[in-house]
Amino acid sequence: MSAVAVHLDRLTRRFGALTALDELDLDVAPGELLALLGPSGCGKTTALRLLGGFDRPDAGRVMVGGQDVTNTPANRRDMGMVFQAYSLFPNMDAHRNVQFGLRMRKMGAAQRKARADEVLDLVGLADHAGHYPYQLSGGQQQRVALARALAIEPSVLLLDEPLSALDARVRNQLRAEIRAVQQRLGITTLFVTHDQAEALSIADRVGVMHDGRLEQLGTPEEVYDRPATPFVAEFVGTMNHVAGRVLAGGRLEVLGSSLKAIGADGQQQGGMVEVLVRPEALEAVADEHGHAIVAERTFLGSLTRMRVTLDDGADLLIDVATRRGLPEPGARVAVRVTSEDALVSGPSTP
Repeated sequence: MSAVAVHLDRLTRRFGALTALDELDLDVAPGELLALLGPSGCGKTTALRLLGGFDRPDAGRVMVGGQDVTNTPANRRDMGMVFQAYSLFPNMDAHRNVQFGLRMRKMGAAQRKARADEVLDLVGLADHAGHYPYQLSGGQQQRVALARALAIEPSVLLLDEPLSALDARVRNQLRAEIRAVQQRLGITTLFVTHDQAEALSIADRVGVMHDGRLEQLGTPEEVYDRPATPFVAEFVGTMNHVAGRVLAGGRLEVLGSSLKAIGADGQQQGGMVEVLVRPEALEAVADEHGHAIVAERTFLGSLTRMRVTLDDGADLLIDVATRRGLPEPGARVAVRVTSEDALVSGPSTP
């Protein structure tokens, strides 16, 4: 399978007064799995539908493999689609469900059977070819849906919240299987999800969307460790809101530490700002003269989450490796920042 590049060129889509997509520019490299992540209504599914040909933009172009397909019907775009709700034919067994797209393309019966056998084996369902949807679990049904999308050997694979209807254990297993299949085939893939863990674990790059715009596009590590905006920081992972004081030279004083300031442009030296710090970028050390008290401690397996209350009344979450000797609830602690930088979300509120 020869991988193709995808380019969404200043795509705009409006529904009445609502702008679902606002001049979206997005490039997906050949063979890349790119996840579009964001809350409901952010425009991610609209972007996927425009790419798949299920909707038309008000402005902009859809380019696939260097060809403009903006006005090409969905059934001529050579794309495989996997929906949230499986969408299998209940009166067909898994084998015939997978063959459906091939039959629409007038492929011969022997070729259809061989291709269906191949992709069902690829998704681990060779032994379930004769089962009907009601005889399959949710995860197995979604595997059939994936096999059906792959059977036509599409140039682009589109996945619209494909795992959200599954329980956590099956979801984790199936996303790893989808990633393995995608890498094995080298197929260009757009994966739409609202689940941050899903996007970070499966994608080569993640695009975080908000109000029809792309807030940040980068590797999972970049998006998590170096969020470009306060929205990205808040949406991807957990954040503490901490007071900070602007220092000279683009630095901040936060909880007694001097950190490199991100997003502090225009803030006056000596002024107070609100800073975003992740729970794992804080540590609490038992100290009878410390400026915080451990309010509660929650065991999360390899991690323990502590909620501490500063002397000024602010609460902070701190994630640390579970070990013996962690401060108990009621203990006084000193809290410090272990990262080298911090993101300013805006002026400090009174």
